[in-house]
Amino acid sequence: MTNSDQKFTVLSGGVGGAKLVLGLRDILGADALQVVVNTGDDFEHIGLPVCPDIDTLIYTLADQANPETGWGRRGESWQFMDALAALGGDTWFRLGDRDLGTHVRRRELLQNGLTLSAATLEIAQAMGVPTLVHPMSDVPVQTLIATAAGEISFQDYFVRLQAQPVITGIRYRSESSAAPGPGALQALAAEDLTGIIIAPSNPWLSIAPILSVAELKSSILCNKAPVIAVSPIVDGQAIKGPTAKLMDELGIGASVVGIAEYYHDLIDGLVIDQKDKQHRAIIEGMGIQVAVTNTIMNDLQDKTRLAQFVCDFAMKLGTKPGKTLRQSQGQSA
Repeated sequence: MTNSDQKFTVLSGGVGGAKLVLGLRDILGADALQVVVNTGDDFEHIGLPVCPDIDTLIYTLADQANPETGWGRRGESWQFMDALAALGGDTWFRLGDRDLGTHVRRRELLQNGLTLSAATLEIAQAMGVPTLVHPMSDVPVQTLIATAAGEISFQDYFVRLQAQPVITGIRYRSESSAAPGPGALQALAAEDLTGIIIAPSNPWLSIAPILSVAELKSSILCNKAPVIAVSPIVDGQAIKGPTAKLMDELGIGASVVGIAEYYHDLIDGLVIDQKDKQHRAIIEGMGIQVAVTNTIMNDLQDKTRLAQFVCDFAMKLGTKPGKTLRQSQGQSA
């Protein structure tokens, strides 16, 4: 099993990433794990600051995630949304009654002068989550989707339009050069990390917004710890969400090879599913070490088993000579 002195930082989006984070928390303990979370999905809805990926991570770690919807809180009710709909209000993005409490509290904390990082810490602690969950930035960063009909926000694409438009491009917009969240930067710059893990979240919609914050990407490149990604693609299909559709539309082709090509300048290792083991030699030809296992997480046992596998892979890779080159790349990034 994992040694108590091991420490990991994870880059994560929402549901898929939260599954692995939960497994890692259970085998490592809260003190040995930090999570840097995508905020490119964040937006204001009915006057409330909504942070879908942050909340999914916190709800999952608090055992409050809604198993029926895959988002929101367990034991949810919908009286507010029903009342709003009856008044002709905007209900395309549904917020349950218990979930609303989180967004109202976040608005209160932000209006009182707290940063998003500080507000996230307070909400997590109030829900009994000691694991440090860090927003990638306290500055708003917006994921924008280019389509044939024009550019739209991520939530318009993903929720309102159910990910149906064909994607022709993606960009990440900030009102200014996005500064990293202080906790996120510290979590990735730490010199005593055993490894940096990229969760099986959508590389373009969940991980790329994090990497668009230049100091965070530079910290990953400079850190001597091995960087390991877990593929969100299994046998040409996405484990969850529109990853495979997006890859095909961008001309990448939905496969673990496409995932490896996207991450090749960042990662030392890639964890792929047994159904994709025939691609191992191609990926290793890119200079990326490959580990093969069952990557689908249906229950807690699957989550902890995969988490242990990834941690063991990181230990096997250790600090590699190639990190010298990675350091020079990071300093010029």
